[in-house]
Amino acid sequence: MADAREQTTGLAEEIATRLCEQVASGALRPGQRLFETKFATEMEISRNTLREAFRLLTRDGVLRYEPNRGVFVAVPSMASILDIYRARRLIEVPALAQAWPRHEAVARMRLAVDHAERMASVLDWRAVGSANIEFHRAIVALTDSPRLIAFFARLSVELRLAFGLLKHPAVLHEPYISLNRAIVQRIEDGDQKCAADLLEDYLAKSERMIMASFARLD
Repeated sequence: MADAREQTTGLAEEIATRLCEQVASGALRPGQRLFETKFATEMEISRNTLREAFRLLTRDGVLRYEPNRGVFVAVPSMASILDIYRARRLIEVPALAQAWPRHEAVARMRLAVDHAERMASVLDWRAVGSANIEFHRAIVALTDSPRLIAFFARLSVELRLAFGLLKHPAVLHEPYISLNRAIVQRIEDGDQKCAADLLEDYLAKSERMIMASFARLD
């Protein structure tokens, strides 16, 4: 019995991770309802396992349960958006300021920008958003801290929920492709301070845009 429970718990955690990845990629959007039958069938799992995965993600704030209505992807609050950006400034800006120009994560940053440019050329803004998140994950990888990297991976799910508030994602993502390119170039040139200053200004502008979109919600 104990083994069966452990297997069920392990599968539920795996499903929760997969659902998180769908949120992080933008495949699941804020406020979207998740239908048990549909997801259980698609994932080839029992509804009990899916419910446990939903419970885990509801506990973590990724999903929300509404009595007599069902389970929905969470919509971030104004307070949570402010806190996300506060955390980003505390982690990402120092990571760039202290970056080693030949760190392998710098190559990841450049690849993320390359991918964003390709996706922008075909107007795939969801993919551009995913590339942007990968760019910032690479910045955090500059710290070589497994704890910060794991924390930011979780934070990036909430960040994608904030991105999902935008009706016109090109407005958010397009201007930052060239800024990401400039940040990579400054790091590769050994000008970490300039790269950090660019990012600090960038995050302030991004935060204002997200907050303005939040304020326009009904």
